[in-house]
Amino acid sequence: MAGRWPEEDVRVPVARQTWRTMTFLHWRFQPEVVQRLLPEGLRVHERDGAAWVSLTPFVLADFRLGVGPAIPRLSTFPETNLRTYVVGPDGRDGIWFLDMEVASAAAAVALRSVLSLPYRVAEMEVDEAGPVRYRSTRRVSRGADSATVGHDIVIAPGAPLSGTDGDADDSLDHWLAGRWRAISRPAGQLVATPVRHEPWPLRGAEVLRLDESILAHAGLARPVEPPLVRYAPGVSVSLGAPGLVRQAASGTPST
Repeated sequence: MAGRWPEEDVRVPVARQTWRTMTFLHWRFQPEVVQRLLPEGLRVHERDGAAWVSLTPFVLADFRLGVGPAIPRLSTFPETNLRTYVVGPDGRDGIWFLDMEVASAAAAVALRSVLSLPYRVAEMEVDEAGPVRYRSTRRVSRGADSATVGHDIVIAPGAPLSGTDGDADDSLDHWLAGRWRAISRPAGQLVATPVRHEPWPLRGAEVLRLDESILAHAGLARPVEPPLVRYAPGVSVSLGAPGLVRQAASGTPST
């Protein structure tokens, strides 16, 4: 269940990493707008009648498969995801990625093959000194046309959220950030990758620059309402082996 504390027990990780310098840009959407972007078998996970979509630029650090060591100069690189929140046919909630990009071609191949997640390669840079600046660009083709997709985002991290240590597990901040499985659909089958890490040390943040074309590329018009912005220095992450998402038994309650 979404919340502050991890739900999954990843005893034998297939990959380990640190998510560092993480910014969350959360937008509220009408559920039907997001539902049309989801594959069969998934439904929007609503909160107070709304769907949410989040853009999350960060630095993936110390990436390694299994229990092996990180490879110097190859294991740390920028990543940006566009994600929404869903409930699967088994009644469990998770993340569905509308877009995923990393600056490492080798990592993209490894993550696609091991975790069945749709990573793409982009030219990316993160400046962690002072206000944090995230930049990304990649060329995409649709038929005979091509375009550039990317972002240039500058964030000023703020103070820890007041009362974060005592927040209820189902507060909006932890409902959005605390997600414990990533759902994907390789070869037409829904699979879930379990995720485990410590609770997010969330901070407030101010947007100093927000230029992005990732939402539009995913088929979403950016809302007029400004995003809810949060920042976290980082967490250490273990990812488990993907498993098939099965239909819930009759009468099983959904989250």
